[in-house]
Amino acid sequence: MPSFDVVSKIDQHEVDNARNQASKELAQRYDFKGTDSTIEQTEEGIVIRSNSEGRLDAARDVLESKMVRRQVSLKSLDTQQPQQAGGQMWRQLIKLKEGVSKEKAKEIVKAIKDSKLKVQASIQGDSVRVSGKKRDELQETIAFLKEQDFDLPLQYVNFRD
Repeated sequence: MPSFDVVSKIDQHEVDNARNQASKELAQRYDFKGTDSTIEQTEEGIVIRSNSEGRLDAARDVLESKMVRRQVSLKSLDTQQPQQAGGQMWRQLIKLKEGVSKEKAKEIVKAIKDSKLKVQASIQGDSVRVSGKKRDELQETIAFLKEQDFDLPLQYVNFRD
């Protein structure tokens, strides 16, 4: 029985490359001189620091443009509210969303069932497995899911006949 998996994964190497490029650009740009603006990777995610909220927004825009160039979907970034980090410094955390949460998986399964396609969808941990009798039905399901907006960057992997 043909099947495929719906997953949401981030290419961590591309995220690191985008972050490094953004850091280099902040160090070289004239409008960031003397603002102590930095972009760094931590356990929580990506942290942007700067001496004003306006510079923080500009640094985030630089990071997002580098992410887009590296084909990292902005849907996988969970931007938190800027916070004061003592004195004149501002800090903003950007968490990276990876995997399909239980709520989103239920939403995907419900959308597939409501579409009346002749396939079965089941939740497998942090992914959704879709199986059907014919390969064409699975391809229709992928096309249907691409039209929907689940606020996640979805990939369709492990296609088996």
